Amino acid sequence: MDWKKQYCVKLSVQPSRGLMDEKFVILVQNALPGSKLTLHALHQCEDGHHWQAFAHYCADATGTVIVSEDSSLGGTYSGVEPMGLLWGLKPVPGSKPGLRMRKKNVQIPMVVTISVYQGHETEGFIDQVPLTAVVVERWYMAPGVRRVPITEDGLTATLFLPSGPGPFPGLLDLWGGGGQLVEYRAALLASHGIASMALDYLTCKFTMETGKKVGNEYFENAYKVLSQHPQVLGSRIAMLGLSLGTSITLRMSVYSKVIKLRCAVCISGSHVQPLDGSLEEILSFFNKNAEKTRFSEDNELIWHDLLLPIPTDPSYKVDMGRFQCPLLLIVGEDDQNWCAYESAMDIKETMERAGNSHLLTLLSYPNAGHLIEPPYSPHARASLFRDLKSNQKMMALWGGQTLEHSRAQEDSWRKMLIFLRENLYGGTKPGATSLSQL
Repeated sequence: MDWKKQYCVKLSVQPSRGLMDEKFVILVQNALPGSKLTLHALHQCEDGHHWQAFAHYCADATGTVIVSEDSSLGGTYSGVEPMGLLWGLKPVPGSKPGLRMRKKNVQIPMVVTISVYQGHETEGFIDQVPLTAVVVERWYMAPGVRRVPITEDGLTATLFLPSGPGPFPGLLDLWGGGGQLVEYRAALLASHGIASMALDYLTCKFTMETGKKVGNEYFENAYKVLSQHPQVLGSRIAMLGLSLGTSITLRMSVYSKVIKLRCAVCISGSHVQPLDGSLEEILSFFNKNAEKTRFSEDNELIWHDLLLPIPTDPSYKVDMGRFQCPLLLIVGEDDQNWCAYESAMDIKETMERAGNSHLLTLLSYPNAGHLIEPPYSPHARASLFRDLKSNQKMMALWGGQTLEHSRAQEDSWRKMLIFLRENLYGGTKPGATSLSQL
C-alpha cells in the first residue's frame, strides 16, 4: 500500500514568521501511525552556502509528531529539542571547511525550509521528494524597528531604533577582533526595546583611509552620538562587548571621563591589557605573546594562552575594583580562543577584595565555547578567521560542544535581556541582578 496517497501528511510551524530568538512549534499530523519520519531543515546563506539539520522521529498512534514534546531518535541531534532544527544547522556535506553562519543583511529574514521525509534518512535529501514542506522566516528586526546608518563624527556605525516614539534606553554594541560592521545582535536588541548601535572600530572608514587604529575618543564619540540622539535616554546607556569588545568595554567603563554607563555586559573576554593602552597598544600586547599560540590536532589555532598567566602586576589589567555600574560577565569554560574563564575568576576576586562584587553577575557555562551568540545561532567550534594585520585567513578554534553551547546561548541571552531591562528601565540603585532565581 502506498500510504503517501492514503495519508496526506500535514506540517505546521508556528509562528512561521518570528524573531530569531523566538521558539517555534513544529507539528506533523496525519502520518501513518507508528511510521518513521525524518524532519529536515535547509537554509541557504547570503553567501550561497547551504546548511542543513535533520532528526528522526516516530509518529504516535494518532499519526502525530510534536517536536517540542517528542524525542529525536537520531540525526543531527537526539532527545527532546524544540529548536534543534535551527541550532543544529551544519554545512551540507561537501561544503568548504571553516564556514560560520552570520547574518549580513538584517533587513531580510533568514529563510528556512522545513520538510518531512518518509523513513529515517541521513543523506540525499535534495534528490528525494518530501511528503510535505513549509517555509519559515526568522527575523533579527521586528516590524517597526528602524535601521539608521551613522557616519557623523567619523563613526562607522548603525543605530537600530525600536518601534514607537521612544525615548528608549541605549546600548553600544562592540564585536571582536574580526572587525566589520556586525549588525544582527544590535538589530535583535532593538527588537526587544533597546536602541542599539553596532560600532565598527577595527575596519572603520578612518582606519581604512589612514591605516591607523582609532583612539579612545572614537568610543567616546560613539557614546555621545548615541546618548544625544533625540529618541535615546542619555542617562540610560549600556555597553556590550564580545571578545576584544570586552577589553574596550571594561577599559572605557573604568577610565573614561565621558562614558557614564548604567550597566555593562561582557562576553568571552578579558580585563588583561596595558593600563594606559590605546586599541593599538592592546593589540600589540596580545601579539607580543604570539609564541604562546598552540595548535589543535586538526591544525586549528588556539589563542587561549596569550594572556596567561593572569598578571599579578596591576599595571597590566583594568582596575576592576573601580568598577561602578552593574556588570554581567558571560563566559564559556571551553573557550579555546581567550582566557575568559580565568579572567572572570580574577575579576571576581578583585571585586570581592575591593568591596564592589555586589555589582557583578557571573554566568559561566561548562562546555560552551568562545562565540556565545544570540539563541539558536548554529555553533561553530572552529571557523576561518581573517587576521587583520596580515590579511591572511586562518582556521581558529573557538571551542564548545554543540548541545551545551546552544543551551548556553539560550540561557545567557534570556538572562542578559532581564539584566538589561532591570538596569536600563529599572530604578537608579546599582546592584547585580539575582539571575540564579530566574
